[in-house]
Parts: sequence; structure tokens; C-alpha cells
Amino acid sequence: MAMSPAASASRTPVALYALTVGAFGIGTTEFVIMGLLQQVAADLHVSIPAAGLLISGYALGVFVGAPVLTLLSARWPRKAVLVALMVIFTLGNIACALAPGYASLMAARVLTSLAHGTFFGVGAVVATSLVAPERRASAISLMFAGLTVATLLGVPAGAWLGLHLGWRATFWAVAVVGVIASLAVAAWVPANVRGGEPAPWREEVAVLARPQVLLALLMTVLGFGGVFAVFTYIQPLLVEVTGFSQAAVSPILLLFGAGMIAGNLLGGRLADRRPVAALLGTLAALAVACVVLALSVHAPVAMGVSVGLLGVGAFATVAPLQLRVLQEARGGQNLASSLNIAAFNLGNAFGAWLGGVVVASGAGLPATPWVAAGVTLSGLAVAAWSVRLAQRDRTPVACAQAG
Repeated sequence: MAMSPAASASRTPVALYALTVGAFGIGTTEFVIMGLLQQVAADLHVSIPAAGLLISGYALGVFVGAPVLTLLSARWPRKAVLVALMVIFTLGNIACALAPGYASLMAARVLTSLAHGTFFGVGAVVATSLVAPERRASAISLMFAGLTVATLLGVPAGAWLGLHLGWRATFWAVAVVGVIASLAVAAWVPANVRGGEPAPWREEVAVLARPQVLLALLMTVLGFGGVFAVFTYIQPLLVEVTGFSQAAVSPILLLFGAGMIAGNLLGGRLADRRPVAALLGTLAALAVACVVLALSVHAPVAMGVSVGLLGVGAFATVAPLQLRVLQEARGGQNLASSLNIAAFNLGNAFGAWLGGVVVASGAGLPATPWVAAGVTLSGLAVAAWSVRLAQRDRTPVACAQAG
């Protein structure tokens, strides 16, 4: 794969910042609904668990849309793909703002989600092509920094807008962000940017026959599923259990966003240096953060700190998980990268659904962090198994070479 001239430079290519802006827009629309859950439920006359399914619907749309759009657009210029996806994203948010009822809002959320997986999947491959090999994980983390900034600024701002102007105003604001992101990608991403050599779809799909790729996707589903088992219900958890006021939710979400930024940058740096240790260590740290949150639900100060730690643990895993898939998917990186984004969102859907089941079952909101810890630990177990299998497979090769 050819390197861009920027790859040899020490400074960050401006095209990476364009991808970050796009990620900010998409991250805002994905996460903002969590700060609006009670308003949407009240306005559309549905329960909190039903409103939570708007997150699951979005995530399932990503899961389906990512591989389909990636394969359909495989031979398009990478820049054209990224711009088209941002246009779909913008139109979807306008549809959300205009939705007259729950079913139409769900449909609009699914439409919006179709852009998500392919944008991050193609964008991650493009990002790694813009820098030197030893900076690949950091390039991925910089693009995903748009998600963390979205949580730091976009979600609290969206929650504030929803509280004062109604939840529809939030989606109008996100649509404006989509327009800005579309213009940034159009202006800054080079027309001839390389995002991996286009491969026949059979070769792309063939990566799914590799056990290590499947294990990498599974650890992503379970690792991030834990995050959303609790974070989906963070607004009612903070208000109804910990005792915060509605007005306090936005500042606490700022702590989560700040934690995500720190965790994302930390995860990228660690994965550049020691990918396997970063993979196992960040999943373990995320599980610990979920346990700390569970122990803090009735202590307001500790709860605020714990929400920030959850943000650190959640996004420290992103770059190691994405890099793991790219390393194991030689020859089919575009599809595998998009599928891992789909796996993140399948985890989101699974976690949101599981958290809703726990809440509706009578265990209540305080049980969601414990469930989150359990799901994340299962992801850590899969990661440890994957590493063990990889080490076992390398041993006969090493012995043969030594002989």
C-alpha cells in the first residue's frame, strides 16, 4: 500500500483532523440520545426501556449497514465514500428532528446509523495510510478522538438543549454539525487518498474464516457491550438512584467525556508500543471501572469520579481492539475494519438491551454496573484465549525455523 507524503512527516496530516470532525458528528448523534432518554420517553409516551431501544436500533443499523455499504462502495474513491456517508448522516438527523412518533424516530435513527460503521471502518484504514507504520494506532486514536470530544462537548450540550429547548432541537443542532463535517471531509481529505487496495469481495469476505478475526470481533462485542449495559441508563441512574438533579447530568457527562479523551489517547499510545499488553490491560481496567461504578451509585461525589473513570476505561480499549482486527485481517482490511465498528455497535445494542432487561426484571438501575462488569470480563476472557491461541500457533513455526 502506497504511503502518502505525509506519512514520512512528523506532523499530523490535516486529513486526519477532517476524519476527526466527521467522527465528532457521528459520535454526537450516537451518544446524545442517552442524555435525552427521559425527555424522549415522556414526549413520545413510552417507557425508559423502550426509549433505550432507540440506542439498540441505531447500533443494529450500524451492524447491518457497515458490511453492506463497505462492500458496495469498495471500488469508489475513498473521499467520495466518506463525503456520501456524511450526507446520509446529516439527512438522518433531520429526519430524527422531524419524527412525529416513536416508530418514525426509530426508523430515522436506523437511517442515520447506516453511515456510521463504514465511515469509521474506511476512515480507520485511510488514517493508517496517512502516517508511518509505527504511528498507526495513534492515527486511529486521533480519528476516534472525535467520538470522545463528542461525548465531552456534544452530549452534554445536547442534553442541555434537550432540557431547555426540547429534544428535537438537539437533533437539529447535530444536523448542523453534519453539514460542517461534510464540508471538512470534502475540503481536507485528498482526492487520491489511499485506503487499502480494493480486493474482490470474495477475498474481503474470506477474512471471516480466520478464527483470530472472529475472536477479535467477539472481544469487541463483549468489551463494549459492558459499557452500554450501564451507560445507556446513566441519566436515570444518576437522577433516580444517586440523587442528582436533572441539571447536574450535563456536567457529569462532561467528566465521562474527559475520561474518554484521556483513555483514547492512552490506549493509542500503549497499542503502538505493546499491542497485546494494551489489549488485555485496557479490558481489565474497564471491568474494574464498572465495579467501582457499582460500588459508588449511592455516593454522589464518588459517583461523579466513577463516571469519569468509566470513560477512561471505555475508550482506552478502542485503538487496541481496532488495531487487533487490522493486524489479523491482512488482505481484507476495509471489510474487517468496518465489521469491527459493527461489532462495537452490536455490543452497544446487546448492552443496551441487556441493561433494559435487568431494569425491567426488578433488579433495577443499581444492578446495571454489575452486569456491565460481568460482560466486560467475558470480553477479557476471549481476548486472553485469543492471545493464547496465537502464541500456541507461533510455537511450531518457531521450532521449525530453529530446526
